[in-house]
Amino acid sequence: MFEFAHIWVLALFPLPFLVYWLLPPLHTKSNVIMVPFIKRAAKASGEKLRKRAWISQKNLLQWIFLLLAWSSLLLALAKPQIVGQAEMKVKTVRSFVIAADISFSMASKDWVVEGERSTRWDAVKSLMSEFIAKREGDRMGLIFFGTNAYLQTPFTTDLETVDWFLEETEVGMAGQMTSIGKAIGFGIRLFEQDSLDQKVMLLLTDGKDGGKGVSPTDAAYMAKNDSIKIYTLGIGDPTLPGSDLDEGTLKNISEITGGKYFRAIDAEELEKIYTELELLEPMEFEEEEYKPTTSLYHIPLIVSLAISLLLLVLRAINIWINKLKK
Repeated sequence: MFEFAHIWVLALFPLPFLVYWLLPPLHTKSNVIMVPFIKRAAKASGEKLRKRAWISQKNLLQWIFLLLAWSSLLLALAKPQIVGQAEMKVKTVRSFVIAADISFSMASKDWVVEGERSTRWDAVKSLMSEFIAKREGDRMGLIFFGTNAYLQTPFTTDLETVDWFLEETEVGMAGQMTSIGKAIGFGIRLFEQDSLDQKVMLLLTDGKDGGKGVSPTDAAYMAKNDSIKIYTLGIGDPTLPGSDLDEGTLKNISEITGGKYFRAIDAEELEKIYTELELLEPMEFEEEEYKPTTSLYHIPLIVSLAISLLLLVLRAINIWINKLKK
């Protein structure tokens, strides 16, 4: 299909006519010889006296050439091109939000990773890093929460950046309490900018809601209204002394939104959970991958330059002929 990339440039065609009509003629001075009794001499010789003002005029052929040069230049600036049919490529994508609890309780060293004791947060970071690395093509956002919820990265396909921010985050940076309701609410606001139908939130926590702000249940219903599925992961074993894990609330959140609840008591269990999340059916969409374009601006540009050069040559020839006549 033929088209102009900047068709508005053609609206400049009347510009030379406006300049010609609106601007006053250019006045130049030249040397003259004062001859006494010039009128008597002209009468005696039969010659007619000329006016002092001399107006340079172009013949019709020169005007045609100038208009052709100007029109060709405008056509070149309008960038004519032949655009082929766009090639569409089918892509698959999921939208994930990871909402991770970084309250002080995540610093408890009750996990064993590769035979060594580790904090809950270090173990989660290690396995989340592997999970993120496998999400090629997906869009992911990262939220951390404690007393308050904070956006670490908005939705992006640059998963290396997401992983870097995850690695740089430490326990306690968002406060010492656990605000599950605030984390879900923040995730809902993040999803409002997302146009895909399948929206998944992965909520990781080892405690119970601090009771401030919106309740986790109310936040879950709000997420359901926005078609957001929440998969809740309870970190740790609720039967151990000192555990604050509120499995009842986490199960309720997942049931309301159509997700699932998982209990992650060790690294192996957490890895099984990530494997199941990979089975989520991705959304398919067509993306315009490439539109072949052939630029033709050089053709009218060459024509304009050729006509301009021809006019210069004709002017030079005309000046040379006039000199020979003198």
